[in-house]
Amino acid sequence: QVQLVESGGGLVQPGGSLRLSCAASGFIFRSYAMKWYRQAPGKERELVAAITSDGSSTNYGDSMKGRFIISRDNAKNTVYLQMKSLKAEDTAVYFCNARGTFLTGRYDYWGQGTQVTVSS
Repeated sequence: QVQLVESGGGLVQPGGSLRLSCAASGFIFRSYAMKWYRQAPGKERELVAAITSDGSSTNYGDSMKGRFIISRDNAKNTVYLQMKSLKAEDTAVYFCNARGTFLTGRYDYWGQGTQVTVSS
Protein backbone atom coordinates (compact mmCIF):
# COMPACT_ATOMS: atom_id res chain seq x y z
CA GLN A 1 0.00 0.00 0.00
CA VAL A 2 1.46 3.31 -1.11
CA GLN A 3 1.56 6.00 1.52
CA LEU A 4 2.91 9.52 1.68
CA VAL A 5 2.49 11.06 5.09
CA GLU A 6 3.29 14.72 5.57
CA SER A 7 4.06 16.25 8.93
CA GLY A 8 5.53 19.39 10.41
CA GLY A 9 2.88 21.90 9.48
CA GLY A 10 1.39 24.35 11.91
CA LEU A 11 1.04 27.96 12.87
CA VAL A 12 4.10 30.17 12.58
CA GLN A 13 4.67 33.92 12.78
CA PRO A 14 5.79 35.90 9.75
CA GLY A 15 9.52 35.60 9.36
CA GLY A 16 9.56 32.25 11.08
CA SER A 17 10.65 28.83 9.91
CA LEU A 18 9.17 25.38 9.56
CA ARG A 19 10.42 22.06 8.31
CA LEU A 20 7.97 19.74 6.62
CA SER A 21 8.59 16.03 6.27
CA CYS A 22 7.02 13.47 4.00
CA ALA A 23 7.51 9.82 4.88
CA ALA A 24 7.00 7.40 2.01
CA SER A 25 6.21 3.72 1.99
CA GLY A 26 4.88 1.08 -0.36
CA PHE A 27 7.01 1.96 -3.38
CA ILE A 28 10.66 2.25 -4.33
CA PHE A 29 11.26 5.73 -3.03
CA ARG A 30 14.74 6.15 -4.49
CA SER A 31 13.35 5.68 -8.00
CA TYR A 32 10.93 8.57 -7.77
CA ALA A 33 11.31 12.29 -8.15
CA MET A 34 9.67 14.07 -5.25
CA LYS A 35 7.84 17.36 -5.22
CA TRP A 36 6.10 19.65 -2.81
CA TYR A 37 3.00 21.48 -3.94
CA ARG A 38 0.77 23.86 -2.08
CA GLN A 39 -2.77 25.06 -2.41
CA ALA A 40 -4.22 28.11 -0.76
CA PRO A 41 -7.98 28.66 -0.41
CA GLY A 42 -9.50 29.70 -3.70
CA LYS A 43 -6.25 29.22 -5.59
CA GLU A 44 -4.84 26.55 -7.85
CA ARG A 45 -2.29 24.06 -6.65
CA GLU A 46 1.22 25.33 -7.35
CA LEU A 47 4.63 23.73 -7.42
CA VAL A 48 6.78 24.65 -4.46
CA ALA A 49 9.90 22.56 -5.00
CA ALA A 50 11.13 19.44 -6.73
CA ILE A 51 14.06 17.10 -6.32
CA THR A 52 15.33 14.32 -8.55
CA SER A 53 15.35 10.71 -7.46
CA ASP A 54 19.01 10.80 -6.46
CA GLY A 55 18.82 14.26 -4.96
CA SER A 56 21.31 15.72 -7.42
CA SER A 57 19.05 18.42 -8.79
CA THR A 58 16.39 20.69 -7.35
CA ASN A 59 14.15 23.43 -8.59
CA TYR A 60 11.76 25.86 -6.96
CA GLY A 61 8.79 28.04 -7.64
CA ASP A 62 9.80 31.64 -8.20
CA SER A 63 8.44 32.97 -4.91
CA MET A 64 10.19 30.23 -2.93
CA LYS A 65 13.70 30.64 -4.28
CA GLY A 66 16.17 31.56 -1.59
CA ARG A 67 13.72 30.82 1.21
CA PHE A 68 12.85 27.12 0.80
CA ILE A 69 15.13 24.11 0.52
CA ILE A 70 14.01 20.66 -0.56
CA SER A 71 16.08 17.64 0.39
CA ARG A 72 15.67 13.91 0.68
CA ASP A 73 17.07 10.97 2.54
CA ASN A 74 16.68 7.85 0.46
CA ALA A 75 17.80 5.68 3.35
CA LYS A 76 14.86 6.95 5.38
CA ASN A 77 12.37 7.20 2.49
CA THR A 78 11.72 10.78 3.45
CA VAL A 79 11.66 14.12 1.68
CA TYR A 80 11.90 17.41 3.52
CA LEU A 81 11.01 21.01 2.90
CA GLN A 82 12.85 23.56 4.99
CA MET A 83 11.03 26.88 4.89
CA LYS A 84 12.35 30.14 6.26
CA SER A 85 11.38 33.81 6.14
CA LEU A 86 7.78 32.72 5.93
CA LYS A 87 5.17 35.17 4.75
CA ALA A 88 1.43 35.32 5.11
CA GLU A 89 1.12 34.37 1.46
CA ASP A 90 2.85 31.07 2.19
CA THR A 91 -0.26 29.99 4.06
CA ALA A 92 -1.60 26.91 2.32
CA VAL A 93 -1.99 23.18 2.52
CA TYR A 94 1.30 21.61 1.48
CA PHE A 95 1.22 18.32 -0.39
CA CYS A 96 3.92 15.79 -1.05
CA ASN A 97 4.03 14.16 -4.48
CA ALA A 98 6.00 11.22 -5.82
CA ARG A 99 6.35 10.80 -9.55
CA GLY A 100 8.05 7.98 -11.36
CA THR A 101 8.28 7.29 -15.08
CA PHE A 102 9.11 3.76 -16.09
CA LEU A 103 8.68 1.45 -19.06
CA THR A 104 5.40 0.35 -17.49
CA GLY A 105 4.05 3.85 -17.34
CA ARG A 106 4.00 6.96 -15.18
CA TYR A 107 3.04 6.76 -11.54
CA ASP A 108 1.88 9.62 -9.34
CA TYR A 109 1.26 9.41 -5.63
CA TRP A 110 0.00 12.11 -3.29
CA GLY A 111 -0.07 12.68 0.41
CA GLN A 112 -3.04 14.03 2.32
CA GLY A 113 -1.45 17.42 2.95
CA THR A 114 -0.37 19.40 5.96
CA GLN A 115 -1.61 22.87 6.83
CA VAL A 116 0.86 25.73 7.13
CA THR A 117 -0.51 28.97 8.52
CA VAL A 118 1.65 32.07 8.69
CA SER A 119 0.06 34.65 10.92
CA SER A 120 0.85 36.92 13.83
